[in-house]
Amino acid sequence: MSSFLHDLSSGLHGRCPACGKGRMFRKFLKVADTCPACGEELHHHRADDFPAYIVVAIVGHMMLSMTYWIEVLIKPELWVPMVTVLPTGALLTVLLIQPIKGAVVAIQWRLGMDGFAAAKAARAPH
Repeated sequence: MSSFLHDLSSGLHGRCPACGKGRMFRKFLKVADTCPACGEELHHHRADDFPAYIVVAIVGHMMLSMTYWIEVLIKPELWVPMVTVLPTGALLTVLLIQPIKGAVVAIQWRLGMDGFAAAKAARAPH
């Protein structure tokens, strides 16, 4: 597996992109300042709102499709989509936000964005 895919997989699983062992998050969406396993500095990340935009795009498309097909195929009462689609969207959002944020931080780390330039330089062959 390429190193980029390895780093991406580590991020999706909430692991440090450098070693793949330490936990990236110290709280649900709070990235640890350093990796507890290898000491890699992770506080440089600038994920900001990008993970939320990605999650909204994914969940929005899924919920729009789900709502459309429920309406077309079943034609239910108004309360049925409210008790099926809304909780499903909320649950998917909560389940996807941490892995997506981990992947964004891992990509930033791999590409040497923002403060991760020193980490990228250290990985470069001399």
